Amino acid sequence: MNYLIDTHVLIWVITDISKLPKNVIAKLEDNNNSVIVSSISFWEISMKHSFGKLKLNGVLPQQLPDLVKEMGFLTVSLDAEVAASYNNLIPGYHKDPFDRMLIWQAIINNYTFISNDAIIKQYTSAGLKVLW
Repeated sequence: MNYLIDTHVLIWVITDISKLPKNVIAKLEDNNNSVIVSSISFWEISMKHSFGKLKLNGVLPQQLPDLVKEMGFLTVSLDAEVAASYNNLIPGYHKDPFDRMLIWQAIINNYTFISNDAIIKQYTSAGLKVLW
């Protein structure tokens, strides 16, 4: 199974994995699954870190791509086709542009999205598969 993780999931994996439920940790640790981190999450973390709104237990944002690879996670970039078709995501529900783009990436690529954001679950009607 291919799982795209929400930004807060990545942050908790790095800073305090105990914040994640056991079933999510099991999916992340299962070698039969592909755990995917979007470049959108790296961008969001880097922005929040630069504004002083986020601490990563001594990890710098620019270290994240190598760190997630060491954890066995895959990375995916935002490609032109996904960005250009973003307007097809149903409007409303979520106002956060980072989350909306992650949602769209998950839908377009047929990834299951791991998130604890209750608003995100409203996008299941648009084809989003959500875990948690």
